[in-house]
Amino acid sequence: MWGQLRGLAEKAAKEAKVRKGLVSILAVVLILQVYFVRELLAAEALFILLFAVLLVMTGIFYVLGTVGERAIDIGEAGARVIAHSTKRGYGLVEEISKKSLRHPHSESAQ
Repeated sequence: MWGQLRGLAEKAAKEAKVRKGLVSILAVVLILQVYFVRELLAAEALFILLFAVLLVMTGIFYVLGTVGERAIDIGEAGARVIAHSTKRGYGLVEEISKKSLRHPHSESAQ
């Protein structure tokens, strides 16, 4: 069977019209393959660009989240310091207000 196919192919290749047709078909297939490969490469480049943008955005969001968490921790520590200072100041003001502003032997105190 292979011998018969080979004989038909050799016979067809010797005729000029068949040879031109085969070369034309081969050229069209080759051009389509090159075009298809070029389109696949372009699509792959677009996907790479899309994933790079997504990677950068994810990185930015991660950094912002980490910085935000750190800022909350620092703010909490600052609030504790302010609360402690406020309690101490309030206690001092309360202690001062309980003391008499006039001397015990002054005229208005008697």
